Amino acid sequence: MATRVFITATNTGIGKTFSTLTLLYECKKAGIKAGVFKPIETGVIDKPEDGTKLLRKCQEFNNSFRKFMIKDIVPYRFSLPAAPYVAKKDNKIDIELLLEKAKILEKECDILFIEGAGGLMVPVIKDVFMIDFINIFEAKPLLVTPSRLGCINDTLLSIQALKDKNLDFEWCVNLYEDKESFYEITYPFYNDYFSEILILQKDANKILKKLIN
Repeated sequence: MATRVFITATNTGIGKTFSTLTLLYECKKAGIKAGVFKPIETGVIDKPEDGTKLLRKCQEFNNSFRKFMIKDIVPYRFSLPAAPYVAKKDNKIDIELLLEKAKILEKECDILFIEGAGGLMVPVIKDVFMIDFINIFEAKPLLVTPSRLGCINDTLLSIQALKDKNLDFEWCVNLYEDKESFYEITYPFYNDYFSEILILQKDANKILKKLIN
């Protein structure tokens, strides 16, 4: 079975897809066959934007994934840009179907990146939240946090949620907002509070190693 990594974030629009694409590139450099899976994507009008980016890049690096179509990578696609619980309306999200899809995909790779939707506490079905997908898929979580003002609060809350579930996780900063002020406004606290701060843009290789070890 492939190593499963669940890419999550403190909220929507933080850069989960960018992070996954970055790690796909690191896998390519390291000679690791990577696969992608986005169980649910909302806000889909024509085609799933994030899922399409993931599939195209994965197919570029892993020939085995060229036989898959977008419906294999993103089984559930909903037009309403909302939490899956709301976006699905009267449709059913079948967890067993998602697990079967993951099993098929992981046969063609050494590491399967599973990208969540929104943040950790986004509801999927009643009493099942995105954070629960980590255990459902038996995956190692990577929490992606933003660099903008206010990210300390969001980061600490998300880390606490993962700890409350007794999950072994890694986390990193996607340095894409307030880049100029991040090291003045946020980094001093991170540096004093955490033993290590990984920045996606410069530490992607180290992040990948931590996820697969």
